[in-house]
Amino acid sequence: MKVFVTGVNGQLGHDVMNELAKRGYEGVGSDLAPEYAGVNDGTAVTKAPYLSLDITDADAVDKVITEVNPDVIIHCAAWTAVDMAEDDDKVAAVRKVNVGGTQNIANVAKKLDVPMVYLSTDYVFDGQGTEPWEPDFKGYKPLNVYGETKLGGEKAVADTLDKYFIVRIAWVFGINGHNFIKTMLKVGSTHDEVKVVDDQIGTPTYTLDLARLLVDMIETDKYGYYHATNSELPDTASGYDKNGTKTGYISWYDFTKEIYRQAGYDTKVTPVTTAEYGLSKAVRPFNSRLDKSKLVENGFKPLPVWPDAVRRYLEILKKQGFFEELGK
Repeated sequence: MKVFVTGVNGQLGHDVMNELAKRGYEGVGSDLAPEYAGVNDGTAVTKAPYLSLDITDADAVDKVITEVNPDVIIHCAAWTAVDMAEDDDKVAAVRKVNVGGTQNIANVAKKLDVPMVYLSTDYVFDGQGTEPWEPDFKGYKPLNVYGETKLGGEKAVADTLDKYFIVRIAWVFGINGHNFIKTMLKVGSTHDEVKVVDDQIGTPTYTLDLARLLVDMIETDKYGYYHATNSELPDTASGYDKNGTKTGYISWYDFTKEIYRQAGYDTKVTPVTTAEYGLSKAVRPFNSRLDKSKLVENGFKPLPVWPDAVRRYLEILKKQGFFEELGK
């Protein structure tokens, strides 16, 4: 199986390429840069075929992907800078990437008659209430430009193709790029106290675990909408496990507490509301709970619990010298 992967200079694309290689599939990576520009960690992606591609250029997308002639396309590339997307001078560019770029790729997938995987977000919903969002719920109401354009991308895929996986994820972290865990480890190494919001609720997604699921998916024809984050810890009477880690869905505050616990930080974590925290240009959803039961119903293996993902991720950061650079 030959798979064309966009966005390989990002967190997820990097891990998808490595998962494909691990299973003996042929991954062909692409991104904007003239050559692979992700972390040079010696993994398969760093040596795999790479094609420079601007997904907003319809002719280039058609030419490059047609020449590769893949069996499947996994579309990880996106404009993901949520706050910057709100700038008046950026909105058109964000739409061009997230909607236009996705439409260009869907058009080639249709021409070649191959399935497409599109990564999306809980930001397509309004982020209100406390009920987990179900993958086939159609009451879309994005709160910001990023969510609106990712929804536009979903529609481009669903309206153009019959064979597609639309996979919504949340709170993403991986080796190849910036993310919340790295940010909090840096901040916590230089501050005695950090303030983190405790009224935005969801679950993190480790790209390494997600990549495994995506490759599982393309080995089937169980197309449709899915939600995929790491799993929550099973609920307990106290709401916490024996380590003091929050069970069920969590807040960013709970997430930070666990990151620091595992990293051995004694930095104080103080919960604040979104309103108290301020700072954010884009409106953020309070409710990012994603219902993942459809994965199991369709025979897919759910992602491991999120504290286990944090543990494995911190081990890799240690090996890469991340903590030494922080002086920890």
